[in-house]
Amino acid sequence: MNIEKFQESMYQLIVETSTNLPKDVRRAVLAAKERENAGTTSAMSLATITKNIKMADTNVSPICQDTGMPTFKIKTPVGANQIEMSKAIKAAIAQATKDGKLRSNSVDSLTGDNTGDNLGEGTPVIKFEQWEKDYIDARLILKGGGCENKNIQYSLPAEIEGLGRAGRDLDGIRKCILHSVYQAQGQGCSAGFIGVGIGGDRTSGYELAKLQLFRSVEDVNPNEDLRKLEEYVMDKANELGIGTMGFGGETTLLGCKIGAYNRLPASFFVSVAYNCWAYRRLGVKVNSETGVINEWLYQEGEKIEFAETEAEKETAAASASDSKIVTLQAPVSEEQIRSLKVGDVVKINGLMYTGRDAIHKYLSERDDAPVDLNGQIIYHCGPVMLKDEEGTWHVKAAGPTTSIREEPYQGDVMKRFGIRAVIGKGGMGPKTLAALNEHGGVYLNAIGGAAQYYADCIKSVEGVDLMQFGLPEAMWHLKVEGFTAVVTMDSHGNSLHRDIDRSSLEKLSQFKEKVFK
Repeated sequence: MNIEKFQESMYQLIVETSTNLPKDVRRAVLAAKERENAGTTSAMSLATITKNIKMADTNVSPICQDTGMPTFKIKTPVGANQIEMSKAIKAAIAQATKDGKLRSNSVDSLTGDNTGDNLGEGTPVIKFEQWEKDYIDARLILKGGGCENKNIQYSLPAEIEGLGRAGRDLDGIRKCILHSVYQAQGQGCSAGFIGVGIGGDRTSGYELAKLQLFRSVEDVNPNEDLRKLEEYVMDKANELGIGTMGFGGETTLLGCKIGAYNRLPASFFVSVAYNCWAYRRLGVKVNSETGVINEWLYQEGEKIEFAETEAEKETAAASASDSKIVTLQAPVSEEQIRSLKVGDVVKINGLMYTGRDAIHKYLSERDDAPVDLNGQIIYHCGPVMLKDEEGTWHVKAAGPTTSIREEPYQGDVMKRFGIRAVIGKGGMGPKTLAALNEHGGVYLNAIGGAAQYYADCIKSVEGVDLMQFGLPEAMWHLKVEGFTAVVTMDSHGNSLHRDIDRSSLEKLSQFKEKVFK
């Protein structure tokens, strides 16, 4: 095989997967958009999502800044040199990272050092399988950390929150799957997709669950029992009212695919792999002699071209609802923050500072910060950054990361440094809520996955600190204009995330009774 051409083909696959949602996923997102009630926060979120998809197409830039753990599933003819193919894939990964199509996501688990090129022990994941056909089937999924953290595994029998006892049968499996959707809330960038693996051991069960995510959204399960279960889950999960980004609404789940393995008599695992709406999964058929792509997979049928004007109209309609729209110019006063309430929409102008896991741990152990954070806004974001020939940094993708990881630090850091607002996705917990009330702060929910939409709001990079933590974890100083987010936790003890969690748990409990025999 021409290994140079194969490497070029893998580079094309990586770039397309990162920047261009497949047709089946686009159709699922469009269906959710059409179901949503106009003028709601969920409608505004879906309008932002569809605008972001269009921008990623136009810019050929990452749909979401978290380009995840690149996971390849490759079938090769007997005799193919998998060692050379693996080297070519890794070279393509490094090149795509350098070109800003992937974020540098490979971190040494012991030292915390970021390799900078997405290569390291265990990254990327490449799984080879031989088959008797004469071409190479190469598939790639980019599954971000936010949705990866909402994966869950159950061991039956078990007591399931809100649903009671789950036994080792189809009905017990049903309860596990419904609970997996409930527990994700908005933290996995709902509305999302799930792959479910029944049986196996702890490792193979998770692998089977992720394998389901390589199926088309629109395929039909050949197993009749599993087909009925998939349809049931899609119906009932969308009655939970979690909705887009956990804001409430009509669509919580966009797809459900289930597979089953045999198991040991002593073990019965139900494993669920959660994937966000930015379902980046593509595949190619490659000529095994030339290394050239012959066919793209998951691209059957009509491609949905989301019209930007339509998205803008829907966003305007949502903004014209009962929500108050407030413009914030940093630094922000406590009085301004105290005037905000859950449901208000804010548009931010001026400077904000990124801060993720490493920054919060760093600040929690110090009495000084690289910059004066009094009255400032912290953005939970690990952007994709590129430096031009003049040495100027440019933001290529900049959506929010999942905020709950900062729960151990956030309240204390806000009070210590005078931070008035934090932006992220998925909400935070009781410790942060109490600090917002005591200190006078708000939590602002941005739209998860909308990395191009928010990058467009960033007009310049004014500086950067703490680069020793790597590009995603550094503190970037960003000048923004019209950066839009929703108040979901305010300084008066109100939390939309807490309310949606409670109401969806009540709805979940309606599905206790046995359905499948």
